[in-house]
Amino acid sequence: MSNKKFEGTSDYIVTEDLMMAVNAAITLERPLIIKGEPGTGKTMLAEEVAKSLDSELIQWHIKSTTKAAQGLYEYDAVARLRDSQLGDDSVHDISNYIIKGKLWEAFEAPKQPVLLIDEIDKADIEFPNDLLQELDRMEFFVYETKKTISARQRPIIIITSNNEKELPDAFLRRCFFHYIAFPEADTMESIVKVHYPDIKKRLLAEALECFFELRELPGLKKRPSTSELLDWIKLLVAEDIPPEALRDKDTRKAIPKLYGALLKNEQDVHLFERLVFMSRRNSAN
Repeated sequence: MSNKKFEGTSDYIVTEDLMMAVNAAITLERPLIIKGEPGTGKTMLAEEVAKSLDSELIQWHIKSTTKAAQGLYEYDAVARLRDSQLGDDSVHDISNYIIKGKLWEAFEAPKQPVLLIDEIDKADIEFPNDLLQELDRMEFFVYETKKTISARQRPIIIITSNNEKELPDAFLRRCFFHYIAFPEADTMESIVKVHYPDIKKRLLAEALECFFELRELPGLKKRPSTSELLDWIKLLVAEDIPPEALRDKDTRKAIPKLYGALLKNEQDVHLFERLVFMSRRNSAN
């Protein structure tokens, strides 16, 4: 069992319950499944855990075409055939054509690494179940070389999911689960200040008020996330936008176009325009 404890970093605002979840998973030696809205810092969590614990971060980014076996290894039969046709002596050692996967890398790491399995829900529904045995036993068999690869020490495994599909119960039973709730205004203010410590108080206050009003807009197809707020504030700071401009009633002002950092489809843009129109009409009354 690892004695390491995650206590957050200066670059990542971590809530107490998230800190407890990370440390519980480390203590139990179980994978930590992190769910939450896109843009809430799930992937960044693994980066910051590795930084905090002075561990290597091994990242396995999952796609719709990713197979579980690729995390173990792949056998490059095509390269071996090509080399055999060229008379290359390396063909006599099949291990020359074994490509190590991310789990193999994590198992062989000289010190306990952090293994990120990012967006596991993008893969086929059977993908998590195909990894059950390897994650339980911390070993796997390489058929081509007839060797068993065992972990030097159990890696700290962080698995992220955007809830695109449900994960199998058998897989969930073997994990510790945590849902990252969307940050409250106070926490969000702290997050912004980490990235923009010199931001003016009034600009930050107006930006946060606009942002949370936008997120609460009924019928919004895609609510803006933390990362999109940070992009928007970066634009506001770069353009030296005054706080008053965020509430300006003059539609000819340039500020509305910056909402492209927050709104990602035309349906939401139309909803936002209606919100602005109604707000201005109410102000006029």
